[in-house]
Amino acid sequence: MISEFKDLSDKIDRLAALAQTLRRENAELRLENARLAGTNEAYMERLSRAQQRIEALMTLLPEAPAATTAVTTAAPSDAGPTA
Repeated sequence: MISEFKDLSDKIDRLAALAQTLRRENAELRLENARLAGTNEAYMERLSRAQQRIEALMTLLPEAPAATTAVTTAAPSDAGPTA
């Protein structure tokens, strides 16, 4: 009976150690997540500024010419000039 209590005590100790390890890992992951969220926010701001600059540059570009229908003419044959 005492050995059963000893085994149970050992299992509880291992469980407590595992729980402590998981808490520490969770805290580290939360910090990493917060850091990455800040980095992501900074990148999103940079992306937004770049998009604004590109849109401003696009307003400076000349308008594209209107689509015109190309008039095609029959190409002369390779047989040479006809008289």
